Amino acid sequence: MQNFEYRTPTRIIFGQGVIEKLPGVMAQFGKKILLTYGGGSIKKIGLYQRVLELLDGFEIVELSGIQPNPKYNPSVLDGVRLCKEHKVDVILAVGGGSVLDCSKAIAAGACYDGDPWDLITYKVKAKAALSLVDILTLAATGSEYDPGGVISRTETNDKIGYMDPLLYPAVSFLDPTYTFSVSRKQTCAGIADAINHILEQYFCEDSTLMNDGFCEAGIKSLMINGKACLENPTDYKARAEMMFVCTLACNDIMSLGNSSSGWPMHGIEHALSGYYDITHGEGLAIITPRWMKHILSERTLPRFVKYGVNVFGIDASLPPMEIAEKAIEKTYRFFEGIGIPMHLREVGIDDSRLDEMAHHVAVNEGLEKAYVPLTEKDIKEILTASL
Repeated sequence: MQNFEYRTPTRIIFGQGVIEKLPGVMAQFGKKILLTYGGGSIKKIGLYQRVLELLDGFEIVELSGIQPNPKYNPSVLDGVRLCKEHKVDVILAVGGGSVLDCSKAIAAGACYDGDPWDLITYKVKAKAALSLVDILTLAATGSEYDPGGVISRTETNDKIGYMDPLLYPAVSFLDPTYTFSVSRKQTCAGIADAINHILEQYFCEDSTLMNDGFCEAGIKSLMINGKACLENPTDYKARAEMMFVCTLACNDIMSLGNSSSGWPMHGIEHALSGYYDITHGEGLAIITPRWMKHILSERTLPRFVKYGVNVFGIDASLPPMEIAEKAIEKTYRFFEGIGIPMHLREVGIDDSRLDEMAHHVAVNEGLEKAYVPLTEKDIKEILTASL
């Protein structure tokens, strides 16, 4: 078991109708608010108007139009500018993980005099950040309960994970009813994203029985409740449990004391959405079984056997390699069965830039130190198998 330090300063307020506590929460941080959100779905479900009603008397500046795979330019830069111009006290992010990720970068950039990209690329360590409160509308990334996010810079095809303890949200409002209207495509992507967050922690060299059980239960919950959400989008119990598991899946709590895996599937997928701006969860679903097949060996076999037996209920008396292969196939079939495209060509990616992407991943993602080290050649093979 590895040494670790852990803290979670985020206050979670969970359940139906909890937004009524918003005025009292926001008053703790000041009167000038930067309200960040995406393409307008919060207006369709009436959440935008309710937020404005609850915050009557506060000074609100708005930043809308934050895209999936949030962009450094314009969203982060525009947000930083607005915070500085209006001397904003606190950011209120209303939306899914992309809105939260972008808002975190804004929170740090607003307290920095230089180019915010310096912070995102770790050239400079942030010394301060604005407080961040969020109202979650999409169960997927876990950004509501962790200290980081992912920012894309289109002109360089970079998609960078930016982590800093200053970026934990101060308060996260989690009302599962706000996810009732999420599209089937985004619900599926959220399921895949959260499952992959857990898999990235599960497949490691050194783990504990407790963490393994935590991860296995989380994956099973996402599969069962995810399907229930797809069958009945307004199933409160299923939406609530899915939201809860997504929140925990990327907070490190499932892997405390584990060795690091290097998050290789995310490292590879960052190139896909960095170059082609595809939906992150779909990219992960495509990469996951191909990565699994690529790393399956005598060394990793016991891990796959445990995964297959405890998650999918595969007969433990079968030959170990058969169990592992069945587990990988069942992973593929689950994603395919909920309607996720399972080939890169289906999401508009051909073989024309595979070499370029493999090189980009090899240079930028540090996967030579992953659970199973990956060279540029390995990465190219995984991408090719995903076509």
